[in-house]
Amino acid sequence: MNQPQGSSTPSGRRIVLLGPQRLAPKVGFVARRLGIEGRAALVTAGWQERELETDDLVAALGLPHINLELYRRWDDVAHADPWLFAAHRARQDQLRALEELYDLRLGHTLSAARDLLAASAPPQMLVTEQRAATEAVRALDRHHLQQVAEIHDRFNRDVQPEQRPALIAHRREIADIVDGCSLFAFAGGHVGVLLNRLKLFDIQSMIGERHLLAWSAGAMACCEQIALFHDSPPQGAGNTEIYEHGLGLVRGVVALPHARRRLRTGDLNRMQLMARRLWPARALLLDERSWAAFDVDSTVVDGEGVRHLAQDGTLKPLTIDSRVHADAALQADIPHLSDIALEAAEAFSSETHP
Repeated sequence: MNQPQGSSTPSGRRIVLLGPQRLAPKVGFVARRLGIEGRAALVTAGWQERELETDDLVAALGLPHINLELYRRWDDVAHADPWLFAAHRARQDQLRALEELYDLRLGHTLSAARDLLAASAPPQMLVTEQRAATEAVRALDRHHLQQVAEIHDRFNRDVQPEQRPALIAHRREIADIVDGCSLFAFAGGHVGVLLNRLKLFDIQSMIGERHLLAWSAGAMACCEQIALFHDSPPQGAGNTEIYEHGLGLVRGVVALPHARRRLRTGDLNRMQLMARRLWPARALLLDERSWAAFDVDSTVVDGEGVRHLAQDGTLKPLTIDSRVHADAALQADIPHLSDIALEAAEAFSSETHP
């Protein structure tokens, strides 16, 4: 996925999604490679109370910077506007209750789909049932995203946060700061908290033509959808959840940071089902030292070490000049479910009718 070191970088805004930066930071190297210079507006709200503990980040970035302090700013708004805080808390309570109901349905739906992907049966029967089971999971994910969007829409319609003076004041302060910056840097941490603060302070509208470096949860927030995943968690079922819509700054991508540690990539059926759930988006595996740079059309223009999850459950390198959102080439690359089912059916036939 590497370009020659002396190659020229196309002009225009770059959005760079990176893997975790704590153990093997690459963010400074990437900025230099892409010719990204100037003052950086840092967003570390995902670190919550540790928002300002940025010494290692600043050293790795190697650029002038200012922290937008979105986590602290929301605390200020909450103290200044108790009514808005109460309305926001009520919305978060609704989202948590909805997530619990989604989880209840998801466990059963995923279990059926996984069992069918591993089953042996006559071809026509197996194809039909596998397709139906996979579509049932996708339908549940779509339903959940729609319910989440309705909760957000109702909050915005009834509460009108953009009209609250305390929030307006902070948005204006942030906009003034951003005017003096040429790039954004979104760090990781708690993706729900990070996305919440990014949306509350309308950071997306301030990005404009500025470059963006985002890693871990920051990379997840830049995508059209956010998937919460861990195949072997310390507790719980380990079912991947479609959390909610992200900022949509890079189309056709679902970022999966810490993939080596959190995904059972050797479980082909499990990986197939995840790939099919996310289609037409591609799941990008972002591990340490990996990164991919996108232009405004969501075309990969540079990068290193990023793999994506193919529809057959295997991992493939992400290539430069590939468009990651759904197009004719991508759709042609997707194996039909019936092809995979036929392989299983042939095995079934050979076992039962030698």
